[in-house]
Amino acid sequence: MNTTEKFYLPVDGILEMFNSLAGHQQPSFTHEQQHPNIPKTGMGIIKTVKRCWKQQDKKVVESRSSSSGNRQQSTDRLSKRSVDHLELGLTKPRNCHRIVVLGAPRVGKTNILRRFLGKEFEEDYEPTTEDFHRKLFHVGGETFQIDLLDAASERDFPAKRRLTILTGDIFLLVFSLDDKESLDEVREILNEIKAAKAKLHKLKQPAGVPVVICGNKADLAPQREVGLSEPGRILGEALPVFETSAKTGSGLEALFRAVASLGGLPDETSPSRHQTVPILTYQSLCVERRGRRSGRAPCCAAVDPLARRPSFNSDLRMVLGSSTKPAKPEKCQIQ
Repeated sequence: MNTTEKFYLPVDGILEMFNSLAGHQQPSFTHEQQHPNIPKTGMGIIKTVKRCWKQQDKKVVESRSSSSGNRQQSTDRLSKRSVDHLELGLTKPRNCHRIVVLGAPRVGKTNILRRFLGKEFEEDYEPTTEDFHRKLFHVGGETFQIDLLDAASERDFPAKRRLTILTGDIFLLVFSLDDKESLDEVREILNEIKAAKAKLHKLKQPAGVPVVICGNKADLAPQREVGLSEPGRILGEALPVFETSAKTGSGLEALFRAVASLGGLPDETSPSRHQTVPILTYQSLCVERRGRRSGRAPCCAAVDPLARRPSFNSDLRMVLGSSTKPAKPEKCQIQ
């Protein structure tokens, strides 16, 4: 017997055993007796697969025997990680957007994001290290993925902050109407965004970027320090500026619609224009309606509770791929 035959015989035995197990058959003999050529490693693989099948069968039985009221809750608990809808083909690349929220501390960025996600205002303040959320939309037969990133802790890490800016598609810059210095910081952030995008695309002039300005805490009228005309004068250009209150909800609907319009997103991505459903219900709807286009389908959205910010290596590859001149990009674009 030559070397090739010695190598393939155990593999053939494993493949044969997998074929016999595919129908969940329970033979009366042991695998070692029937397939003496299978090595111990192969037997370990087979036993692992059988154990996984048994666990899966157990879950199916439990799911079928549970009541209809508890079925959705038990199914939600089976999900252990975020499902990438882009990889599954449920969302097209052109419908994936990242909104980067930047601003000084204590201006209300976290509560504005909470409102966009359909959550209530939180009175207690906790300094944000990093917030990453993913909201998925099903509108008119198409699916959209919006990633929201608030990387507040990156103020002290210029290279990391630059990478965050370079990965952003839409920018929401937030200041507080009762803190004029927070508006000055928005001006610095705006200049930083323009310079970073211009350097990425090798432009001589500052790049035009989709930016929406938000003056938050409009409910604190007695403590107001920023007048109506000051944002335009301090920022030095005509940008969409909205006065909002994350606490009362005033102005947020117009703000979210402006962000959607600027990013080429449907108006139905505004919180008041869609129904929020559990993530597994949303995924089932996407699979069921894949390939169909119907404006009569109800607009719905889901927040992915297991979404995590992509690794910095992934972000870096995305940035390098969008550069028109990728020669030595690490040195000239990020640092």
